[in-house]
Amino acid sequence: MKAVRSVLEYLQGIGVKHIFGIPAGSVNAFFNELYDMPEITPIVTKHEGAASYIAASYAKYTKQMSVCIGSSGPGGTNLVTGAANAMREHLPVLFITGAVPVNTMGLNASQELDADPIFKSVTKYSVTVTDSKDLLNEVVKATEIAISGVPGPVHIAMPIDVQHGEGGNTEIPILHKKQDLTPDLETIQKVAKELTQRESGYIFVGQGIRNSTEQIIELAEMLDWPIITTPQAKGLIRDDHPLLAGVFGFAGHDYASTLINEGDVQSLLIIGTSLGETATNNYNANLTKNRFTVQMDFDSTVFNRKYEIDIPVLGEINVSLLYLIEELKALGLTRESTKRLEKNNEIKNIEEYNTRNVLLKLQEYLPSSTRYSIDIGEFMAYVIHHMKVLDTDTFDINVHFGAMGGGIGAAIGSKLAEPERPSVAITGDGCFFMHGMEILTAKEFNIPVLFVIMNNARLGMVYHGHSLQYKRSHPSFEQEPTNIAAMAAAMDIPSFRIDSMEDLNQDVINNLTQLNGPAILEVALVDNNVPPMGDRVKFLSSFGK
Repeated sequence: MKAVRSVLEYLQGIGVKHIFGIPAGSVNAFFNELYDMPEITPIVTKHEGAASYIAASYAKYTKQMSVCIGSSGPGGTNLVTGAANAMREHLPVLFITGAVPVNTMGLNASQELDADPIFKSVTKYSVTVTDSKDLLNEVVKATEIAISGVPGPVHIAMPIDVQHGEGGNTEIPILHKKQDLTPDLETIQKVAKELTQRESGYIFVGQGIRNSTEQIIELAEMLDWPIITTPQAKGLIRDDHPLLAGVFGFAGHDYASTLINEGDVQSLLIIGTSLGETATNNYNANLTKNRFTVQMDFDSTVFNRKYEIDIPVLGEINVSLLYLIEELKALGLTRESTKRLEKNNEIKNIEEYNTRNVLLKLQEYLPSSTRYSIDIGEFMAYVIHHMKVLDTDTFDINVHFGAMGGGIGAAIGSKLAEPERPSVAITGDGCFFMHGMEILTAKEFNIPVLFVIMNNARLGMVYHGHSLQYKRSHPSFEQEPTNIAAMAAAMDIPSFRIDSMEDLNQDVINNLTQLNGPAILEVALVDNNVPPMGDRVKFLSSFGK
């Protein structure tokens, strides 16, 4: 059996249904085998970078490893950004790149690139396979590394002749399931005892609680402690929960910020966040100051990075929470009725045509279960600060790595992973000009995603950030306005362009949703209000003086 065929049969056997990427000479053997394997659908994108974002999102929402492929040389380098993105989000993606034949390495062959060391810094494992008999074993090894421990991306470079050669294994192996990391029971018991001895505290949660929201809510109600989320975790706890204080960090809420900076509580329970810059308002020292601090995570490297942690708890987050809840019950805590936090969320001037009001009005017209994939731009701050969490897991925001255009692919991957859930990408003209042609990918594969494009004819986040920092903005940050709805029409994709609040209504949204493919809602709007970036404004303003 050809080595490449054995690899594909292994991937099929472990449940791989899609392979994202772009065909090319150095991976022709791979795609040729797919003719005879209808169980795996190649999703051919318009750019390898976009394929990597789709693959990452698909892995996130299927809770399985996904596969992404590119050619040797430029195809491989186009995948590197997506690998770095998947690494930051702990997503298991197998990146496959073609490579020139082994006997031409070092001879300046067409599209030659030593991809292995390039991927090493942004993956858990990277290797170039030079013997066909080793190819399947290396794929199996990489796959198990991707899903084990702290999940993450892996990379294998496959020379053309290695793909065509005879594989060493005739028996296709099975994938060993990921083993849950069980927390130390004595540590959990110590945490429970310490928390019950302190009357007040906050629960600070990140995206690591995605599969543990019920346990978080039960824990918060037992302790009667406010829940504060990072920007990445927006969407995981519904806004109507009485103990939700809001977002702390980039574009966060004043109430949550006041609790952290001025709240007189004795404890902080940190769960599922690595405490990066955007989650901590630029490493705000007040987060843990004079507070007994416990941190729960499945990644041991997050403990004591920037903040001193009194008790680190290593283990799968949902398991650690279940253990902690049981220990608290054993100590006499019960789930009692909670008092609603007094937050001032009044929004004024709701009729003005601005970014905030458009997003809030849009949310009124879409189902509450809609998942919003948020791209990078000034609109992102408005989403984090103002849009409501009406259902669980409704926002996909990646401020960690912050790749422009990533939200476009993320929405496609989300819809493929969960076809019954409405999928909306909120992106900007700058992001669209990077990866917007993936609307054609959505069209060709009948993937119904509504792409909402905030078109202000400039790089809005750059414009506002530069203006805050240097009190001026370079003219090159702006561009000649482009009618994106007209571009969509040229591609036979349903679209509508709004120029005022009156243009946005339920009929418009109904006409752009429940289709057998994508649609575009273009919002032509130049909003000169400073986005609600919170302490990020002070941070930027402090430089350049």
